[in-house]
Amino acid sequence: MSTEKFCAVSLEKVVTVLEKFAPKELAESWDNTGLLVEPYTPRQITKILLTNDLTEDVALEAEILACEMIISYHPPIFAPLKSIVQRSWKERVVSYLLEKRIALYSPHTSWDSVQGGVNDWLASAFFVAESKPILQSNNPDFGAGRLLHLSTGIPLSDAVNRIKELTRLSHVRIAVAKGKSMTHTIQRVALCAGSGSSVLKGVDADLYLTGEMLHHDVLDAAQKGITVILTNHSDSERGFLREFAKYLHKNLNEEVEVFVSKVDKDPLITV
Repeated sequence: MSTEKFCAVSLEKVVTVLEKFAPKELAESWDNTGLLVEPYTPRQITKILLTNDLTEDVALEAEILACEMIISYHPPIFAPLKSIVQRSWKERVVSYLLEKRIALYSPHTSWDSVQGGVNDWLASAFFVAESKPILQSNNPDFGAGRLLHLSTGIPLSDAVNRIKELTRLSHVRIAVAKGKSMTHTIQRVALCAGSGSSVLKGVDADLYLTGEMLHHDVLDAAQKGITVILTNHSDSERGFLREFAKYLHKNLNEEVEVFVSKVDKDPLITV
């Protein structure tokens, strides 16, 4: 992209494109999505930074790249803020964005629900014959999680390798189902990007795929004959940003440069 000549678009146009892809109405009722920070003095948008989590390091990265807007999958403003001072890192992030006139948008669960969003990206690790939301919204094509029927059964070891390839992870955690092994055939996959316990619990499948689950939910699934694969919470989501960057660049008529954060990462690592 660096050799291209970019123009500029309004913040309103970017928000329109974002909400055409995933309307806010698709977000869960408890979520905090949409435009979360809007500078007092408007700026035209020439550069956008995508991140899974907005930390102070990511905010600094946006300023270094001269971005006028950040799209953070997780909303950094969730619990009510009673002040914007330098006491906590989230307050400092908001203060910094306002000072630097950087707008902030967060889609979160609207991206989980929509077709072509985060859960469908995670499902693309497999060859799928049929896919449907586990918890459907008013529109049966949208909703939380995905229940997949694979085109053909594959060994569990193959499923692990496909997930690693898609997420670009060297390691994942796995609880092999009672009485099963790495050669066991996987035909039905239930997945939920992020934290999947509440969505996946009770779903009939050969494999649960998510970022994180409670210990007792993993144990319960494995004892019931369901294998569980965990990637870490944000590692089940972050790779979607690479795909969405292309979509956003194209749908803004290639007038805006779109970056994916290089400093954003899951706080947990395997050592």
